[in-house]
Amino acid sequence: MERLTDISVIKGIMERYGFSFSKALGQNFITNPAVCPKIASMGGADENTGVIEIGPGFGVLTNELCRTAKKVVAIELDDRLIPILGETLAEYDNVKVINADVMKTDLKALIGEEFEGMDVAVCANLPYYITTPIIMYLLEERLPVRSVTVMVQKEAGVRICAPLATRESGAVSFAVRYYSEPRLLFNVSRGSFMPAPDVDSCVIRLDILREPPVKVRDEKFFFSVVRGAFSQRRKTLANSLSSALSLDKSTVNSAIAAAGLPAGVRPEQLDMEGMAAVADALYELKL
Repeated sequence: MERLTDISVIKGIMERYGFSFSKALGQNFITNPAVCPKIASMGGADENTGVIEIGPGFGVLTNELCRTAKKVVAIELDDRLIPILGETLAEYDNVKVINADVMKTDLKALIGEEFEGMDVAVCANLPYYITTPIIMYLLEERLPVRSVTVMVQKEAGVRICAPLATRESGAVSFAVRYYSEPRLLFNVSRGSFMPAPDVDSCVIRLDILREPPVKVRDEKFFFSVVRGAFSQRRKTLANSLSSALSLDKSTVNSAIAAAGLPAGVRPEQLDMEGMAAVADALYELKL
């Protein structure tokens, strides 16, 4: 179906199906015709690739993915959109729409059932309110996918893609880089959506790593240290970890020293190796 970015077409669909945008679901549909072809292309969709799309909306990005990918499975939470997608995707025989919550979907099983023998990529225009949980779910599940390309709030995208050991880096920067190599592809203005959000967006791509960049004694403990380190950004690493993990400050200082770091180091000064060294030293001291 053509012209799904045309506001008059969107309004016509809304009238026919009695559809209205849901603020609770963070629905902002793309009306800039230049955006979705770039996402499909830069997200790696091609004739040998299967694509999981999260939150297809009216199917603007889905149409582009269907034109370029071997197969598309679109997961949509809002059941009101299922009949609309039946219309807007009617011309394609390489797409399957599933009415489900992606956070409650067994994606490994889905990939095995729907994409046998294919490389798999994920593409999505994510609601701002659930951006980080969905990204971390996709990464932590260690899915057999090569990349995750998503549109997110610009501020969130900058934080996710921030180089470590910089002021912009945070807990999510470490978490994402433990599983992938992130990069910011391009910015998208707020005027590219209907209804227009209050902030600008950007598209980022996470290329999945085969192995984490560091080996840690205990992954769960490592991530608790990462979260604790950035729980109070204005404090030193020692103060943040002591408070967040309920540890004696002398124990934390001993771990920082064992990692070869200065006592007054701040969380945003650490790279992946430094954070891993602190976590491993703390893990040893807690045994």
